[in-house]
Amino acid sequence: MTKNQAVLLVSLGIDNFGSGLFLPLALVYATRVVGLPVGVAGTIIAVGTAAGLLAPPVVGRLADRFGPRALVITAQFLQAAGAAAYLAADSGALVFAAAVLLAAGQQTFYSSLFGLVADVAGPGAKDRPFAVVGMVRSACFGLGGLVVGGILTGAGPAGYRIAVASDAVSFIVAAVLLTLFLKVPHVHHEAGVADGKVLRDRPYLALIVVSVLFVVPVDFFLVGVPVYVLEVLRGPTWLPGAVLALLSVVTSIGGTFALRATRRLTRMTAMVYGTGLYAAWAVLSVGAVLVPSNWQPVYLLAVTLVIGAASLVLGPRANALAEAAAPRAARGRYLAAYQYASTAAGVLAPLVVALFSTTSWLPWFIVAAGAVVAMVGLCFLRSRLPQHAVTGRELDAAAA
Repeated sequence: MTKNQAVLLVSLGIDNFGSGLFLPLALVYATRVVGLPVGVAGTIIAVGTAAGLLAPPVVGRLADRFGPRALVITAQFLQAAGAAAYLAADSGALVFAAAVLLAAGQQTFYSSLFGLVADVAGPGAKDRPFAVVGMVRSACFGLGGLVVGGILTGAGPAGYRIAVASDAVSFIVAAVLLTLFLKVPHVHHEAGVADGKVLRDRPYLALIVVSVLFVVPVDFFLVGVPVYVLEVLRGPTWLPGAVLALLSVVTSIGGTFALRATRRLTRMTAMVYGTGLYAAWAVLSVGAVLVPSNWQPVYLLAVTLVIGAASLVLGPRANALAEAAAPRAARGRYLAAYQYASTAAGVLAPLVVALFSTTSWLPWFIVAAGAVVAMVGLCFLRSRLPQHAVTGRELDAAAA
């Protein structure tokens, strides 16, 4: 491991530890500490978060001009400012400002992070670097969630302020580490005739749309499984937390193992299989209604291993494919556009979860059907995206 790689992983670990402390508590903080009604707080945070969606197009151009490192550092300072604004908030207006800053920072971060990971990794396929980064980030986010539980238990209401203050500090520390110790030269590439025209690159746009379909299951898992367990199955209150914790553990330790286990597959073939596992997870999950109630916890924990396997096989390769398929001169703009796949999935997942109010099977059917359509879409794109990106055998000449 090089010095740059170590610095990046430490910085991202600190960043995600802080995020685990506070991000899941933003709405609770606005209601219990600031004192806003739940409906008002939810609306303010949602609108503020939506305002942050304007960032990626600007971030992409800046990343191509100045390099992703500068944008990731900027994103961490923006998120620190957002957390600090939450700490100072005593009204809806300040909560809105905090939500905008935090969302803008998050969008800037994710729009430029994968370009920075690719730069630090150097030439060649990026699947393993993305897997390692995913493992570190998942582990540290989960650790932050565990720590904040202890803080809230021991410190009571003051624990919320401790959590948000710690989050702000973590972003600053992460940004300072990257500023002082990460030295990655930004290489300018000559732009081709079509470079930078993301909206005219139909195969890449199709990849973004297909990616929405295979990202939805992950977001649906996070927000939908608790609803399914508690409201539909009437399961024990500890089960949603146990299921979420199990997925966090699996994705924290299994990334590089999954890559080794599927190393004989091309990148696109592995992604097709991973998407198929998402469909299988949805079908198996809806089958929980047929399982005796005393066996449902064991069944759902076992089924969680399926979505864990899907995430491990698909996640790093999806990011690597998006990075490899982008023209070098416009990589920042392409990866910023690709970020909208995650954003769209995050919007769609709660809408699908809401369908549990009508029937227990329809949300699962939609998730499974979307995954099957994504499998077909990936097969369609196999011959339309750059072949070095599809196979996962990048060479400098191919990526130039």
